[in-house]
Amino acid sequence: MSTSEFGQALRRWRGRVSPEAAGLPPGGRRRVPGLRREELAQLAGISADYITRLEQGRAINPSAQVIEALARALGLSAAERAHLFGLGGLQPPGARSVPSEITPSVRRMLERLTGTPVAVFDAAWTLLAANTAYAALMGDPAGWNERERNGVWRAFLGLSGRVRSTPESRHALQVALVADLRAVTASYPGDQRIKRLIADLRAHSDTFAELWESGVAGHHEAARKTIVHPDVGPVTLDCDVLSVAGSDLRIMVYTADPGTEDAKRLELLTMLHQSDGDDQTLRDLGAPEAQATLSQDPEFVPK
Repeated sequence: MSTSEFGQALRRWRGRVSPEAAGLPPGGRRRVPGLRREELAQLAGISADYITRLEQGRAINPSAQVIEALARALGLSAAERAHLFGLGGLQPPGARSVPSEITPSVRRMLERLTGTPVAVFDAAWTLLAANTAYAALMGDPAGWNERERNGVWRAFLGLSGRVRSTPESRHALQVALVADLRAVTASYPGDQRIKRLIADLRAHSDTFAELWESGVAGHHEAARKTIVHPDVGPVTLDCDVLSVAGSDLRIMVYTADPGTEDAKRLELLTMLHQSDGDDQTLRDLGAPEAQATLSQDPEFVPK
């Protein structure tokens, strides 16, 4: 631990928090702004003497529980909390489960890109929401059950999809999905839903079990995909995966080269979908247990 830096950060953040903001009485005149050590100790449930020793660099190796309590008492942001853990020589504890909250800006993107297939996934490739253009291209995910929405499950257990793939591209996709799933388990070790998924995949797919044991590395990359649509035929599109700053959300976007036959077919199938009476722009798929899980392209559309 960098004791001097840890102590400096602690003093700096203590100095910016007023007693009133922390829910404490003003406490009379103060020589310096911010919380007194005794007040921070009261808020964090830590002895004032220990806080003094931390700030002076005489105490080393604070526990994760101590750092978490200090971060909470000081009202630190997520980035500041992570920085304090780093100064203490520790990794900040991850969330128990993969976050599934969609930010307002991402929702606006879904609503406004009406002619472009867009879907939002969490860090584990769980489908959280999709717009009508995506539903037109891949099929409406609202009626899929949890396993049907699971792209890893579909990739390894042979469930049908609209994305045309070769044995080589399918294997590369499987490798990337296993690597992604392994990374998710490292970031969110307490997510029981992911643990159940992995256990089921290992029990039902020898290929998945072999790849899982092999420790493969990789990640899902942007690619050019051919989707065989039942109404308009094959449509070749660029599939790009965008990351959301400050979030584990991933946005998958399908686009066609302007003026091409693929662009015309994409526009046609979107119009056909809307003409069927479905003018809903945003498909929010609800709670994680009922959401899509772990998309492969996503290549998880029922026939």
